[in-house]
Amino acid sequence: MNLRALGEDGLLEELLRTLPRTAAVVLGAGDDCALVKSGKRGALDLLKTDCLVEGIHFSKDSRPELVGWKAMARPLSDFAAMSGLPQFALVTLIVPSQKTLKWVKQIYRGIEKAARTFGVAVVGGETSNIRGPAVISVSLTGIVETKRWVGRGGGKANDDLYVTGRLGGSLRGRHLKFVPRIVESRWLTKNFRIHAMMDLSDGLGADLPRLARASGVGFEVDQAALPLNRGCTAAQAISDGEDYELLFALSPRHSARLLGSWRRKFPKLLLTRIGKLNSKFEIRNSKFPGGYVHFKQR
Repeated sequence: MNLRALGEDGLLEELLRTLPRTAAVVLGAGDDCALVKSGKRGALDLLKTDCLVEGIHFSKDSRPELVGWKAMARPLSDFAAMSGLPQFALVTLIVPSQKTLKWVKQIYRGIEKAARTFGVAVVGGETSNIRGPAVISVSLTGIVETKRWVGRGGGKANDDLYVTGRLGGSLRGRHLKFVPRIVESRWLTKNFRIHAMMDLSDGLGADLPRLARASGVGFEVDQAALPLNRGCTAAQAISDGEDYELLFALSPRHSARLLGSWRRKFPKLLLTRIGKLNSKFEIRNSKFPGGYVHFKQR
C-alpha cells in the first residue's frame, strides 16, 4: 500500500503504535505537542517540531521573511493548542546551494521576529544542502502548568464547539501572516475549563474529526454559523486549511459567560459557536467536506 492510499492519519497509525515510551511520557505522539514530566514542580515540558517545504507550504515567489515567520509560527500555534508557553527553539535549514545569502538572511529575519514576539530563544539547529526544494524545520520546547494543559482527547458529549477568528481563503496570503493564538489560549485556560482543543492547520474538515476521534465522540456543525473570511464559502472554510485558529470544546453551561468575557477581553477577535459534540462517534453532517490530507493531495 502506498502513502497516497494511506493518507497522513493512516501513516501515523502505522508508525506510532510501536514507538518506545518511558514513565516520563505523559502524552506521546499523536496530539499537537508531546507532554513529558518536568523537573519543575507543578509544570510539564512540551516538545514540538514542524517543517515547511517549498512547493507545499510556500512557493518560490513567497516573501522569505514571511516564510521565516510561518516556520516559527506553526509550532507556536501547536503550543497555543495545548496552552503552553514556548521557551527554546532549534532551527534546521535544508536548502539548495543555488539559494542566495540574502534569501537565507531574510528567512532568519522572519524566524527571529516571531521568536521575539513570543519570548522564544533560538539556541541552535542544523544546516544542510539539498538538490530538491528548500525545507525549514523548527523544534520548540517549553512548559505548561500541570492543571492547565489541554489535549484533543478530553471532549465530552454535548460540549459546545468554538472557533476563534474567521476561516477560509488562507492561500490568498493569510497562511504566511497568521498570529499564533497563545495569548488567547492562555486566557482561556486561566478562566475556563476547556475540555479539548487544537489548532486548525489542516482545515476544520480534517481537524474536527481528529478531535472527535481522540475524544471518542461525534460532532455536528452548523455550517451557516461558520465565521467566513471575505469572499469565502462554507466549503472553503471547512476545507482550505492553514487557518491556525483555535478549535475548542467546553461545557454549554459556561458558554454565556465565555462569550461575554471574550468580547470584553478580545473585542477585535471573533469567537463563534459552530456546533457541538455528540455522544456517538458519528458525523451528523452527511455532506461535511474534508480538509487537507498530506500524501493524498497532488
